[in-house]
Amino acid sequence: MVLTHTTNHAYSHPFPTVTLAFFLRYYSPKLNPFSSHVLSTDTISSRVDPDTGRLHTTRIHMKKTRLPSAVVKLLPTSVTGGAGDKSSYVLETSIVDIKEGWMKTESRNLNYTGVLSVLEQQHYSVTPPDQAVSASSSEDAGIVSTALTSAVPRPLSPNTYVTTTFSYRSSLGSKRQDKAVVESADADQTSPRRFGDWISGWGAKRIQSSIESIASNKTDDQMIKSRDGMRIVLERLRNNSVIAVLRELRRREGKAVFE
Repeated sequence: MVLTHTTNHAYSHPFPTVTLAFFLRYYSPKLNPFSSHVLSTDTISSRVDPDTGRLHTTRIHMKKTRLPSAVVKLLPTSVTGGAGDKSSYVLETSIVDIKEGWMKTESRNLNYTGVLSVLEQQHYSVTPPDQAVSASSSEDAGIVSTALTSAVPRPLSPNTYVTTTFSYRSSLGSKRQDKAVVESADADQTSPRRFGDWISGWGAKRIQSSIESIASNKTDDQMIKSRDGMRIVLERLRNNSVIAVLRELRRREGKAVFE
């Protein structure tokens, strides 16, 4: 079973500024106070497709992670590792088409996937969601704009629209997950048996559904914090030039200030 949660939002900022804020949102807690849980960000690859002009970027974020208390109480310590802060990795991929005015992003957790896999998909566009059907189908098919369309300059929209979809999937109790638990169990040979008995007692489907529901219920709070962080970054970019913002951040962090 996969549980999904979709929301729409509009930023009162032009598309180029919003895309820049997306890439800067984890730069520093001094720029975005809602990013203090992000320990590091590394760019794995970044390239511009010579045929389409689209920017393809892959990054990995290391974040402080605290499993929901309800999940910690629900599952054995052998599965969750107990309560408290932990670090986890999130893989982020993005495609930006600055000419057509859209950006697609995907973020997925690389840790605790046996307990819960979370996929966040975002679509940023200069076009409102209810008017973007034809545009999105063109993007999915990888169709490059015609020469006629490219020749007509697109007016810079004052707003940027984003549709965010979270997908939650728990595989706890599946055969693959059971095998992983057995292989990663400690020397205590009774641990896998106790886990299997516990799964049987509750029922795998019931456990998976509970975990997915708990995670989904936290989405609204997470989205509010995420949007507030983006809004702060956007306002700072609006009120100051990009160079001025980055220079000030580097100065505060004691780094060399570029010219």
